[in-house]
Amino acid sequence: MNLLHALRLDQSTTMHPVISFVGAGGKTTALFQVARQLQSAKLQPLIVTATTHLGVWQIPLADHHIIAKDISDLQNFPQEGVVLVTGEIEGKRTQPVSEVVLDWLHEKSKQQNLPLLIEADGSRQKPLKAPAEHEPPIPEFSDIIIYVTGLSALGKPLDENHVQRAERFSQLSGVPLGAPITPQVILTALTHPQGGLKNIPPHARRIALLNQADSSELRSIGGSMAKLLLHHFDSVLLGSLQQPENIQTFEPVAGIILAAGAASRYGAPKQLLDWKGKPFVRHVAETALRSGLEPVMVVVGFHHADVESALQGLPVHIVHNSDYTQGQSTSIKAGVGELIWNSHNLGGKPPDAKSIGAAVFLLADQPQIPVEVIRALVETHTRRLPAILAPLVLEEKRANPVLFDRITFPALMNLKGDVGGRAIFDKYKVEYIPWHDDILLFDVDKPADYQRLIETEEQ
Repeated sequence: MNLLHALRLDQSTTMHPVISFVGAGGKTTALFQVARQLQSAKLQPLIVTATTHLGVWQIPLADHHIIAKDISDLQNFPQEGVVLVTGEIEGKRTQPVSEVVLDWLHEKSKQQNLPLLIEADGSRQKPLKAPAEHEPPIPEFSDIIIYVTGLSALGKPLDENHVQRAERFSQLSGVPLGAPITPQVILTALTHPQGGLKNIPPHARRIALLNQADSSELRSIGGSMAKLLLHHFDSVLLGSLQQPENIQTFEPVAGIILAAGAASRYGAPKQLLDWKGKPFVRHVAETALRSGLEPVMVVVGFHHADVESALQGLPVHIVHNSDYTQGQSTSIKAGVGELIWNSHNLGGKPPDAKSIGAAVFLLADQPQIPVEVIRALVETHTRRLPAILAPLVLEEKRANPVLFDRITFPALMNLKGDVGGRAIFDKYKVEYIPWHDDILLFDVDKPADYQRLIETEEQ
């Protein structure tokens, strides 16, 4: 997927996003890739500026260059292409724009619904940096902050050859100058309030871009780093800007367990049936937790007190659906609604509603679903961000669980009656991952099905 899709900027509800790029290891490349893709998608002018210095060699990356000493220099603003606005050129660098010019560009972007991209940091083309006292100069009105980090620094010594302001970086990371740069060194500096998180406006969406992952080894290391960074950033991108089609997007993926039904066909609460010494619903919740879903939410209704008791001690969030008799759609809406509007009440680190990338829906009568299939769904989602993703068993049969990207949440909230997520399959492209085990197709509808599941366990 291209960088625009990886950043979800092609889904943005903000008509004129202000995006500030900070950090090191590919900021300018990232900025102009986003600029080109946004400008192409919107077919209108796009404004690029800088609150720091740019190298003069970067000027040709734009279609137009305006040197704006004051707003009088902006009167004949181009009506197409990528427009770069800087201060005066001194030597081999452009000067930052003034606050007056920056405010004018911001106002123009709002009035004409034009994206405004800002380079708000300098790094002298090194993969890592630590901010000086006055850095980074991020405008308070920025909607999105993209912090770029170059993974090519891994394994190199912590010195000025690889890190701008190496001494300050040493202080932030807690390791001495000359020590090898490890993933933990980068993580510590990147998540430090005076490091990667410095000067980010509270309202802004935070995105970490781990660039220069040019090998399978670096991608593997970066994937582990990305999962830890999600405790501090809304999303993490991993890959190489030289191969943007291979960039992955890591976001929190929730688990929503549908456990509210009355099981009228079975004649007893299936959620509480015993399998391998535990109730069905506890098996499903433990599987969701082991697979890395966060948060894990259990929608309860019928026999809710007993279901909650079966989940005692697990770090899951209980969602009550008092309308469960009206059909499965009410449970889906209860889970998604809680995810969207009440995420701040969740236990542990509360993923903000804007940071939840997708939800995997699990059924309480399928305790045999393996961790591996959930992880495969999430991993595939990081690579393509499909709207809907499901396992395909024996090359022809769609199975559970199913992952729904957050772009589908509004449609899920409009479901009515006794229907599930399949009711929106015609609204979005459904993608599949091949799966070898037909155990995904099995669910317990009747006592005979339960007996077959027990017999499978004994084999």
